[in-house]
Amino acid sequence: MPLARRLLLVSALLLALGASSSSQTRPAADASPADAAARALNLGRFDQVDALLRTLTDPRALVLRAQADIERGRYPQAEMLLAAPASANAGGDAALALGLLQLHLGRRADGTRTLQRLLATAPQSSPADLVRLGRAARALGEVQEANGYFREASALAPDDVAMNIAWGELFFEKYNRSDALKSFQSAVRVDPDNVRARLGLASVVADEDPPAARKALDGILALNPNSVPAHLLVAELALDDRRRGDARASIQKALQVNPNSLEARSLEGAIAFLEGRPADFQAQAAEVLKINPTYGEVYRVAGDHLARNYRFEEAVDLTRRALALDRDSTRANSDLGMQLLRIGDEPGARRALEAAFKADPYNVVNFNSLSLLDTLDTFETITDGNIIMRLHPEEAAVMREYAMPLAKEALATLSTRWNFTPAGPILIEMFPKHDDFAVRTLGLPGLVGALGVCFGKVVTLDSPRARPPGEFSWQETLWHELTHVITLQLSDNRVPRWLTEGISEWEERRAGRDWGRNIQVQFAQALEAGKALKVKDLNDGFTNPQLISLAYYEASILVDHMVQTYGEPGLRTLVRAYARGVETDVALMEAYKITVDELQTTFDVRLERDFGPIRRALKGPDVPQDAGVEILRAAAQANPDSFPIRMRLAAALHAAKDAAGAIRELERAAQLLPVAAGPDNPNAMIAAIALEQKDSTRAIQALDAVLKVDHTDVESARRLAALVAPLNDPVRTGVAYERVVALDPFDGVAQAVVGRVAMQRRDVPRALRAFRAALAANPADKAVAHVDLAEAYLLSGGQAEAKRQTLAALEIAPSFERAQDLLLRLVGETSPGGGVR
Repeated sequence: MPLARRLLLVSALLLALGASSSSQTRPAADASPADAAARALNLGRFDQVDALLRTLTDPRALVLRAQADIERGRYPQAEMLLAAPASANAGGDAALALGLLQLHLGRRADGTRTLQRLLATAPQSSPADLVRLGRAARALGEVQEANGYFREASALAPDDVAMNIAWGELFFEKYNRSDALKSFQSAVRVDPDNVRARLGLASVVADEDPPAARKALDGILALNPNSVPAHLLVAELALDDRRRGDARASIQKALQVNPNSLEARSLEGAIAFLEGRPADFQAQAAEVLKINPTYGEVYRVAGDHLARNYRFEEAVDLTRRALALDRDSTRANSDLGMQLLRIGDEPGARRALEAAFKADPYNVVNFNSLSLLDTLDTFETITDGNIIMRLHPEEAAVMREYAMPLAKEALATLSTRWNFTPAGPILIEMFPKHDDFAVRTLGLPGLVGALGVCFGKVVTLDSPRARPPGEFSWQETLWHELTHVITLQLSDNRVPRWLTEGISEWEERRAGRDWGRNIQVQFAQALEAGKALKVKDLNDGFTNPQLISLAYYEASILVDHMVQTYGEPGLRTLVRAYARGVETDVALMEAYKITVDELQTTFDVRLERDFGPIRRALKGPDVPQDAGVEILRAAAQANPDSFPIRMRLAAALHAAKDAAGAIRELERAAQLLPVAAGPDNPNAMIAAIALEQKDSTRAIQALDAVLKVDHTDVESARRLAALVAPLNDPVRTGVAYERVVALDPFDGVAQAVVGRVAMQRRDVPRALRAFRAALAANPADKAVAHVDLAEAYLLSGGQAEAKRQTLAALEIAPSFERAQDLLLRLVGETSPGGGVR
């Protein structure tokens, strides 16, 4: 469970106990001392709460005073204040506050008894009553009952602030982000300064948009500088960016407010463990357990952060220690299940997730993960040496022909380059449904921008059918993720994300298959706008949805720059250095004897050299959108190196039926910006015009150029293959159709052509692979597919399998002459006295 969710849970259990369900935190001008105190409490002005309520002894005043003590870690004082009013009214706010506090301090029997008494005796007539009941039920794990109480409260008062906050927290705890967001937005709409509601909004967006969460937290802390959950969420976001110093500073701010915060001390201990200070971690754990002897969270939180840093085996050990203290912790069992999934122990993961689901059947992540494991049980498993591959049964016959050989090639190549053999077995799972890949990875559907993930020994990725052909290259993705296997294991899973992603992108490009992100133009535009990341901030880009694509690309350029400038052996030294727990400044000095600032200086020179020409080519004068040919021609003459003007002039010439003139301008544009991709690729337009002119030779040339830039453009690959096929050039035809097959291995027609070309060249292994895939792709004419495969088997010396395939063809089409002739040949070759050729 991410810390954002943990902190919101704590906030729900311990905060805002004094405000009634229907009240806002902003009091009227004639507010009572208790109303003023509630507002002060919302703003973290605890001394003001004390001053306003010191002489008051009514239940609401005592609850507010107790809450101010709880937020400062004065737990005994808070309990003393709550005891009498809770005893006098077992169904009131004091009883709720007392029960939650008892649970927080590990006195479960007392807390359960207090809250059960509240559920049995509390009234149910008002929204405030129902919210109180819902919060008590939630604290006891009675999720369905809590949801029912909140629903009833919503029916009575749909704009009630406390109800929307409490219901939102329940939704968020169960991973229902959309309903959580709606609830928190409803609360903020009525009470814009409600810190608890605004914290809920920040927590909802923290996982998917950390910059937005940081901005929200800045606003929260401006309102309430003493909000412990807000400080800790700031620390969490800093930890995600490996800014541990910043995280420690935020934790210290939280501890200044509440020296006994179990959450703050646990997070501080987690940092100690991350930094290789186990004795400091144990000291923190001991202090936490003095406050709550059953607080397994101190181990679970550390395990969660180890897992988020890809140190899964260590995470498993700590999460099991959490369960040793608190065997009923659904969160610990859920975390353990996800961690075991990430080290490939699927049976162990199932046991942990089933235990969590039994205790909490409303946790969406647990439900999704167990359902996904049921799906995986239907997959086919292929083992070859150190690799275990699991493929969907409808895809296995095709993908086994390509995925396993590629995985073996990638690991062999990378192991040689890096002089490192990774520990195994390496588990690779490919999913034809993207949401299944997302659930296998995070427990939730979505993960829209991701194609694959590596956990060190486990790789999960989309299969070619998970997205429309042409959206991505599954081969490139697999190679990328297997590079992570090397860098993660080589660094003992401590390499920062910018470096491991940069290396994976860099290794894609040097695989020599036109792979790699072709976003040079977008990156040049980012440089021009001053939005490129500095080296010291590069890791931050991977948690920013607006910058992540650029961060991947920039990291790959930086890796290439380090290799070209300082040497490849140093790159291996750099990755290995992280295994000792050092950070980038120390690792860089060890590998290359340079500082981060020195690297930045040389990198800036590289960026200007490589992207200065692109930036200049992208510039151009402002020309009206309706400008005609002559105006655009004059602009091109005045700005001969302007790519946008050349492209606009080409489009205008094409519209004016001047195909030759359009092609000339497009050729000039391609020279100015050879890396232009997508709809702005001049060669794509040249190909279209050439096809209009029936100029196949020029279209072939242009499509070849397109695919060097847009290597996943399967439609251009198909057009190129169709143009090359009539030329009676087996080599070019084979290359063209191989490109189609690489992007869409389920294209049975392309597979058949690849097979026939391979047969002409007597490349039997390639022919067999292609024909087997063509048959498995469910072709329109299966009889032909069977005969194609039979002829390949015959050429390989496999007469028995050739005969089996021929008979299968004749069973479909008994009068198929080609199959009949092949069967006669097979019978003749294997009959007595006939010999075997």
